[in-house]
Amino acid sequence: MPNALHKRLVAAAVCSAIAFTAAPAFAQDTITMSFVNADIRSVVETVGKATGKNFIIDPRVTGTLNIVSQTPVTKDQAYDILLSTLRLSGFATVEERGAVKILPEADAKTSGPVVAPGTPVRGDRIVTQVFQLQNESAAQLATVLRPLVAQNNFIGAYPGNNTLVITDYASNVERIRKIVTSIDVPASADLQTIKVQHASAVDIANMITRLLPEASPNPVTPGLPPKLSVAVEPRSNSLVVRADTPALVTRIRALVAQVDTPSAANGGINVVYLKNAEAVKVAETLRGLLAGAANNTSSSVSTSSAAGGAAQGQAGAAGNLAAPISSTSTSAPASTIQAYQPTNSLIITAPDHIYNALRSVIDKLDQRRAQVYVEALIVEVTSSVAAEFGIQWQDLTGINKPGANIIGGTNFGGSGTNIITGAQNIGTVGTGLNIGVVRGTVNIPGIGQVLNLGALARALEADQRANVLSTPNILTLDNEEGKIVVGQNVPFVTGSFTQTGNATTNPFQTIERRDIGLTLRVTPQVAEGGAVKLKVFQEVSSVVPTTNNVKSADLITNKRSIENTVLVDDGQTVVIGGLISDDTKNGESKVPLLGDIPVLGNLFKYQTRNRDKTNLMVFLRPVVLRDGKSAAALSGSRYDYIRGEQINHLNDAASLLPPTGGPELPPLDLRGKTSTATPAADKGEKK
Repeated sequence: MPNALHKRLVAAAVCSAIAFTAAPAFAQDTITMSFVNADIRSVVETVGKATGKNFIIDPRVTGTLNIVSQTPVTKDQAYDILLSTLRLSGFATVEERGAVKILPEADAKTSGPVVAPGTPVRGDRIVTQVFQLQNESAAQLATVLRPLVAQNNFIGAYPGNNTLVITDYASNVERIRKIVTSIDVPASADLQTIKVQHASAVDIANMITRLLPEASPNPVTPGLPPKLSVAVEPRSNSLVVRADTPALVTRIRALVAQVDTPSAANGGINVVYLKNAEAVKVAETLRGLLAGAANNTSSSVSTSSAAGGAAQGQAGAAGNLAAPISSTSTSAPASTIQAYQPTNSLIITAPDHIYNALRSVIDKLDQRRAQVYVEALIVEVTSSVAAEFGIQWQDLTGINKPGANIIGGTNFGGSGTNIITGAQNIGTVGTGLNIGVVRGTVNIPGIGQVLNLGALARALEADQRANVLSTPNILTLDNEEGKIVVGQNVPFVTGSFTQTGNATTNPFQTIERRDIGLTLRVTPQVAEGGAVKLKVFQEVSSVVPTTNNVKSADLITNKRSIENTVLVDDGQTVVIGGLISDDTKNGESKVPLLGDIPVLGNLFKYQTRNRDKTNLMVFLRPVVLRDGKSAAALSGSRYDYIRGEQINHLNDAASLLPPTGGPELPPLDLRGKTSTATPAADKGEKK
């Protein structure tokens, strides 16, 4: 007899023209599904009641479904059948926090749960899984797997840790997981070691790399590794070869056997062309290495003889490098190392084992050195506030009267503020508000006619601010000092000689010229982890303004300098020093007793206040340039900046004068080469 659930399902089937019947009593956990052109929401509601799951339906989910089940299925199977049917209709399901969301397939990829790596998944629900690749490239594998992922779903590669991120239906993600597992396996080719007996393994490796096209990157797919890789193991003078096929390894062995022949008994003459290092410096280093090894070998041999030969094995091992140049060995030829500067190459004459040892050292020394671009930021912000206020009195009317008369007054400050100097020359009164009372002129003996300036009131308030930013930049090699000077070369008198008595010698002066301005000296040292050690000398100097008749011996200079060593990360900004000063000066001049009277005492005072505040900071920002591409990018950005400044200057629309043309840098293409177009300096010129 059907239960209550069966009755409700039958009623729903009648209303919707669908059928959903329960199984017999012996199989209460199975159901039979039959839906023909049934509304999606009705089908979801019916399956939800049967399975006990909660569904959230997006308003955009509409339409009908057709499900025909001839045999009873379990509740889990009924739920999977519903998910598959929704997928065929362009809808997807996302299980999240105890509910099943049904929404369009294009929007489901942003809501799928993240499944832990390695966890098997099933069904047609949307999930996201991350695959960590151990052997293959994630970027290359993403290109291969892209057609296997649904059009509206996502697959991407993260090169940082070589991972794949896939958002798709669970059943398809499980299928892709099996494909990735079968592809992400170690390469079938094994590493092979080839012992080189006579020649240099470094020279043979370079020859193989140049001659065999298999050692070059794939021109069709640049991301793929080459079919052949050759490395050098310098201690044993061996080649380590990895090839895709055994036949390629056989070719390499045959080639090595043909070129690995002994040279003459007294050693051959070998020429080594250097790519980055300086031949002269490398030659000096190698000669010092051989000389040191020879001295150590001679000492070891003497000790071995005195001890009865107990250390002969050690002396013989050390003598592999130094015996041919030892003065005690008369049968072995001497090893010579010469540098040829025009081609930056080394000429080495030595036996095979000595040359092979030196060749491995040369290969390690001849490396491209990093460059460091150092940007110094010198920021100086100054503020100066000054204020003056005072009242002065003067009475000179008694000067021209006969008999004894009284004159007097109050005088404060120097030239420009003093009432007496103002009476002699009114033009000497300084800036600010000046109010005076003039009563004609008086005749002062010895001076002449002056103004009878009876009173002078002065008020001044000045506020000066300055913001100076200097950015000296310099590019230098690792462990090489770079220096930049921007300023003037000023002469300073350091000594003089004058003629005394009746001597016939000529008088003279000794002058030393010094750089005044901005000086930056920096020596960078790049560490392996990316940090940069900077030995810095920074100086900012200037000449104090003086009158024109001041001699060079009396010049006064202002100087701020920093000399220290700091450690900075690549691309980071660090402060290396600075100056913060705040000087306040208050001055007051007054008439005794009268100046102390409240309020009225201000008529007999002269007050000044000054406050100078200086903020000076020096920052450094090093950028390590390890290859030519990064150096070209940096130079290109600076090139485009200065070219943009030139164009803005030439196209100044605010000027009323007609354009006359001017110098302009040609455009720079991506390869760092300048265009052959006619410069702007020639465009506006008349011929």
